[in-house]
Amino acid sequence: MSNFIVKKVAVLGAGVMGAQIAAHCVNAKVPVVLFDLPAKEGPKNGIVLRAIENLKKLSPAPLGNKDDAALIEVANYEDNLDVLAGCDLIIEAIAERMDWKHDLYAKVAPHIAPNAIFASNTSGLSINKLAEGFDSELKARFCGVHFFNPPRYMHLVELIPTTDTRPEILDQLETFLTSTLGKGVVRAKDTPNFIANRVGIFGMLATMVEAEKFGLSVDVVDDLTGAKLGRAKSGTFRTADVVGLDTMGHVIKTMQDNLKDDPFFNVYKTPAILAKLIEKGALGQKSGAGFYKKVGKEIQRLDFATGDYVTGGGKAADIVARILKEKDPVKKFKAMRESTNPQAQFLWAIFRDAFHYIAFHLESIADNARDIDFAMRWGFGWSVGPFETWQGAGWTQIAQWVKEDIEAGKALSDAPLPAWVFEGQVAEKGVHTPEGSYSVASSGYVPLSDLPVYQRQQFRAPVVGLGAADPKTAGTTVFEDDSVRLWHSDDAVLVVSLKTKMHVIGDGVIKGLQRALKEAEAGFKGIVIWNTDAAEGGAFSAGADLQSALPAFMAGGAKAMEPIVRELQDTFMALKYSNVPVVAAVAGLALGGGCELALHASKRVASIESYIGLVEVGVGLVPAGGGLKEAALRAATEAKGNDILQFLKNGFMNAATAQVSKSALEAKAMGYLKEDDVIVFNAYELLHVAKTTARAMFDAGYRAPVRRTFPVTGRYGWGTIRGQMVNMRDGGFISAYDYQLGDTIAEIVTGGDIDQGSVVSEQWILDLERKAFVALLNNPKTQERIMGMMQTGKPVRN
Repeated sequence: MSNFIVKKVAVLGAGVMGAQIAAHCVNAKVPVVLFDLPAKEGPKNGIVLRAIENLKKLSPAPLGNKDDAALIEVANYEDNLDVLAGCDLIIEAIAERMDWKHDLYAKVAPHIAPNAIFASNTSGLSINKLAEGFDSELKARFCGVHFFNPPRYMHLVELIPTTDTRPEILDQLETFLTSTLGKGVVRAKDTPNFIANRVGIFGMLATMVEAEKFGLSVDVVDDLTGAKLGRAKSGTFRTADVVGLDTMGHVIKTMQDNLKDDPFFNVYKTPAILAKLIEKGALGQKSGAGFYKKVGKEIQRLDFATGDYVTGGGKAADIVARILKEKDPVKKFKAMRESTNPQAQFLWAIFRDAFHYIAFHLESIADNARDIDFAMRWGFGWSVGPFETWQGAGWTQIAQWVKEDIEAGKALSDAPLPAWVFEGQVAEKGVHTPEGSYSVASSGYVPLSDLPVYQRQQFRAPVVGLGAADPKTAGTTVFEDDSVRLWHSDDAVLVVSLKTKMHVIGDGVIKGLQRALKEAEAGFKGIVIWNTDAAEGGAFSAGADLQSALPAFMAGGAKAMEPIVRELQDTFMALKYSNVPVVAAVAGLALGGGCELALHASKRVASIESYIGLVEVGVGLVPAGGGLKEAALRAATEAKGNDILQFLKNGFMNAATAQVSKSALEAKAMGYLKEDDVIVFNAYELLHVAKTTARAMFDAGYRAPVRRTFPVTGRYGWGTIRGQMVNMRDGGFISAYDYQLGDTIAEIVTGGDIDQGSVVSEQWILDLERKAFVALLNNPKTQERIMGMMQTGKPVRN
């Protein structure tokens, strides 16, 4: 085994991408130095300092915790090039000018350490041309590493070798990017715009061409090409506005300059309307106008015919929306192709254009079909890749239809589909099979990468047709019903996977957790609570299942809820004091009862993208699953004999204002994760890390924690917090009912109407939680909030 440890990263260029790449390194606890030109006025590192300050204002936030901005070391090319000698990875991220990049490389090359990897974050320039002028040793350690914007959130990184890049350099970098920074790595060939931008920008241009052909407005096109196709809800034109029309223009120009022999070259011309907008300075979201413009509260769309902005809001025709809801892709594509509706014809046309393009260019831009699918899913937010879509809809039939359209002159190029589309194994099985994905170069199927880092992913990103294990059915099932599945993979860990919508917690989940405890204490080293959609943006748990509790409430009123809440509390306490370790593998939303479930685990292993909080005040309730009890207990523990109130304020305010962490790092700062809880950057590794943690705890001689009493602040603390709440209410920051809820939370976390310093048990606080929860259910204002949430999904402020 040989380790490649990145002890320090240098990022050259403090622009939007460079600064955000540096921020994500800091998120992952990788020391980083950010370089730029020396400032002409003020502090010499002023450009970098301003970029770091700007990171705190960007949305979505590049930093998991804004305070970590201070950890980015600042440097300039005049005074600090010697710092490069201590960096194992150097990423260049300056403007897309070959001459500027070469000038910078000449300056930094003599200072790069002999074993360091040097990489460019170019979005489309030739990596081989960038390496011209390097000595052979540096050439062998140079490659492209293309992050997508925003780099914290976009899963894709394209890795592009030169003809001289040593294979182990790529393996080392892929390992670091995958596990440490949490990325999905796709290796691309050194062709203009690589894979995702090449296919994605072609797709956007083709969409614009077809939209004009079928006479569709931008808002209708965006409704058709967004969420209804399982793609980014911003669709096509809105996505262009968000990316920046000048940026899009630059990517198109790269294609125009470098792809003159491409049979689709005519599609690469900058659309006249796009050129006009760029010329006017209407560059999209950043300039306030592009294909859309916000006028007051109204979002207006550009009218292609007049060049004016008009009222938007156009939607897909009902008949087309029904076609797109068809679950069977074979039937869906048949209906699209045969429909006489212009919107349906438009949809068939853009799919046909994409299939034509990826088939023709597969050999030149990617090693195999899977890499194109992953690039589009991870870089453009598609739920299904283009080759997966084609194969799912019937490989041979779709190929035949595309061929007919090409021959009829309906396609965007007259280049025929390559012969491999209709021959041998591909004609029979498609491009994705259990053996791997089709590679034109090897005329066969290429399996997934076998780099050791992927052994950390029990369930890798799925591909339609690959036939990989399905986490919903994999392993040995111990018990399964509509709410939970208890299962294992013969590795001594019992996994609990919640099956409810948004993984909400109702009676079925509670009974499932109780059963898991019995099973685990009888024959497993530990329990891991992990959901099968953790890596696909699913919730850990959105909280208690209010809907399922409604019948009990309707039949027996608030009193009927008391035993339900008690059972929830007892179950969470049983998890906390289990005789085997319970690890919560948190990813996505962990709200209300979901947050409390995580709090009562022996340990938490959390994806960086974990959004954790006690949000019950939004439905007019207070946390009653032990969340406030944990806040009171942790404050007493942290105070170590000092004034508990100072340690309690954070937990109180989080619950009283329904604060939700914007990352796992922020959840640590808020106290929802403990300092020794583990943060995982690649959600596909979450299950592996959680299982390893549970087994390690057991093997280290895990014992259930001892139940202890603890001191509370009593009426002194309650009164102090109440005084602050009065000021917030009277200042108009909170409503009168928010004040009442906040006062109830204050009563619970301080232990209630008892003396300061009184020592209480956990059950004392749990009883206060439960009593308050049941009482609030009788309040008409709480009932208003619950009904509002259930009907609209949004909190009612009354």
